[in-house]
Amino acid sequence: MIRALSACIAAAGLLPAALPTRGEEVPAAAHRLTPVPFTAVQLDDGFWSVRLKTNHDRSIPHNFRWCEETGRFSNFAKAAGLMEGEFEGIYFNDSDVYKVLEGASYALAAAPDPELEQRMDRVIAWIAAAQREDGYLNTYYTLTGLDKRWTNLPVMHELYCAGHLFEAAVAHYRATGKRTLLDVAIRLADHIDSVFGPGKKYGVPGHEEIELALVKLYEVTGERRYFDLAKFFIDQRGDSTHRPSYGPYCQDHLPVREQSEIVGHAVRAMYLYSGVADVAAYTGDPELMAAMDRIWKDVTLRKLYITGGVGARHAGEAFGDPYELPNESAYCETCAAIGVAFWSYRLALMHGDARYADVLERSLYNNVLAGVALDGEHFFYVNPLASAGNHHRQPFFGCACCPTNVVRLIPSVPGYVYMQRTNPHEVFVNLYVAGSAVLDTTGGQLGIRQEGRYPWEGDVGIRLFPKEPREFTLKLRIPGWCREFKAAVNGQTVDSPVIEKGYLALRRLWTEGDRVDLGLAMPVERIEAHPAVAADRGRVALQRGPLVYCFEGADNGFDVRKIVLAKDLRPETEYRPDLLGGIVVLQADTADHRRVTAVPYYAWDHRDPGPMVVWVRQSGKSRRPQTDDPSWQGLLYRPLDPATLGEDEPLTPLEAAEPAASHCNANDQVEALNDALIPQNSSDHGIPRFTWWDHRGTAEWVEYHWPSPVKLSSAEVYWFDDEPAGGQCRVPASWKLLYLDGTEWRPVTTDDEFGVRKDAFNRVDFSPVETHGLRLEVQLREKFSGGILEWRVE
Repeated sequence: MIRALSACIAAAGLLPAALPTRGEEVPAAAHRLTPVPFTAVQLDDGFWSVRLKTNHDRSIPHNFRWCEETGRFSNFAKAAGLMEGEFEGIYFNDSDVYKVLEGASYALAAAPDPELEQRMDRVIAWIAAAQREDGYLNTYYTLTGLDKRWTNLPVMHELYCAGHLFEAAVAHYRATGKRTLLDVAIRLADHIDSVFGPGKKYGVPGHEEIELALVKLYEVTGERRYFDLAKFFIDQRGDSTHRPSYGPYCQDHLPVREQSEIVGHAVRAMYLYSGVADVAAYTGDPELMAAMDRIWKDVTLRKLYITGGVGARHAGEAFGDPYELPNESAYCETCAAIGVAFWSYRLALMHGDARYADVLERSLYNNVLAGVALDGEHFFYVNPLASAGNHHRQPFFGCACCPTNVVRLIPSVPGYVYMQRTNPHEVFVNLYVAGSAVLDTTGGQLGIRQEGRYPWEGDVGIRLFPKEPREFTLKLRIPGWCREFKAAVNGQTVDSPVIEKGYLALRRLWTEGDRVDLGLAMPVERIEAHPAVAADRGRVALQRGPLVYCFEGADNGFDVRKIVLAKDLRPETEYRPDLLGGIVVLQADTADHRRVTAVPYYAWDHRDPGPMVVWVRQSGKSRRPQTDDPSWQGLLYRPLDPATLGEDEPLTPLEAAEPAASHCNANDQVEALNDALIPQNSSDHGIPRFTWWDHRGTAEWVEYHWPSPVKLSSAEVYWFDDEPAGGQCRVPASWKLLYLDGTEWRPVTTDDEFGVRKDAFNRVDFSPVETHGLRLEVQLREKFSGGILEWRVE
């Protein structure tokens, strides 16, 4: 059988190419498990294999076309002198070309395609021709002035682009055996090594990436200088002895070994720590390992979205404060979620602990997959967890890092399924995906065949085909979301399962055809967030297996953001092959006796535009919980215990208010008035806002209405003013408050100033009133519009 599996993989072009010999032989990474490369695994399930095919058939051609139309490819031809013209696009556009080539290389390994390979060869020829005699390669500087190269490392992304070339070259070589791109990468790496290092240039990249890429290049070439250069860049980060500091945005505020909290640009951080994990795995550096552990805890216990996304803030595409995890304004860049997958897998290799693979899975099945439409030709850059219905995927972006990153991540998934340890021999199964694999082990080849309908069903079958009978440990990940499981070997129940770091450990003498059956219970779970996450207080999210679910207007016919789930949820599941490419839908009861439908988060925004929400209100769940509850120690999310649900708390006037306005811009929302999101400043573009745009110089109003009278005595307004961003909204010329007295609006009684200060709440206290409505009237400044970020009343 192993011969048949090998033949199958060989037919698909998956047999790894022999490594080139250059420099010293690459030693095993002493402090990590051995990866099982993408070239050794072929998927044929009904979930990931469909996405690999879509990536091959649609996403790769789509990205090739956009790279052609936007001048990304022709920049290389121009730099090579093969055609006339100036540089086109953003200064880091080279990186998009390299990522598309990397993804295409993975696709070639899975399914040989002579036409695609020919297109790649043409682009690679342009890249090679554009390389300078000294090995330097960057089309922006070649076309705009080589005298400026290496002079603006924090901003200009030269090393970042180089890193993506190295990754593409390694993937291309491993998939095809060709050295055409690898030789280009080697020449550039040699050039960079001649410029940077001890006694040479001490700078580090503003956007990390080259660190992990140099380790990959070291692994395929055996050239130790590349590994040493990766370590040099890591050691230099946070060290301003020889240069100015780039600050926390670039994780340059402290040496890596002293870092404990994740800060700054989310993608840069994920790429940096992926490279750090690689270096630590080879060196066993205890300080780097300890730093990774501290930062991992900070991310997963305080800053990780339930969808596996990271980066709460639009400003700086950055991490926020601990537990700052807003939903509608969540940034959650697709690239950052891909970075989470990179980092998690490397830490799984380092520690052999299922908690890292759990996060890998969470990110892959939720935030990453949401980043690309089912048609493979539309993409999310930003992945919010709630929407008013105005957030949609786009064919491409001027900054196209996300589409091109998806193109390389999807076909690389086979490389995340397995890993192994040599001594003692252990084979780890991280992801449950039907398909075949042939592992090279110290005892000879081992064939593995997976079967199942994961993630829709939790029953997994695994058959083993060792070349000769041999003893080793098969380790099956028991996902963190799974609370009950059963296992059997050759039909015999495993009565006393041994769990080691989250993996079910099965050690025995394995022979050809042995079968393991694993059953993972997949109930619908209501998940609650740590009470310090203000955006999720009183709310729950639905999860089944690895999939997080959301509610869309398309399924429910009303504003799903107003859903309140019943205490007795009565959940039901149904597989719908005709819906959204084939999904399991969830149905549940609301507190007002409606039956609502939820779909996997990754599948949202494929139908008529409408509101979407992941976190919905839960009847009986406190909106003012104890934030220092000791039962949350070591947790950010957990299944809701229905026994903790109590009586519903009365809504505050602000929570019960129904907003209305004289006018609202189509891209803004009146619900932003009382969404409880506190702005960072008056020009905060990272949270939902209300504006009267493009009404200018007019008299306008917003109102709150209540079905039952409420008592009010104060109001606070945080004005929107985007002058710093070059916009046309300003604080108003004047404003006033009125309350509804029967059918008439009357001014409130107050001696307070109606302030128009920026970057602060403007508070007005007034004589108490009991009313069904409160109106805020403004006079907009001449020639300008205006808006409100938050309007609080009590």
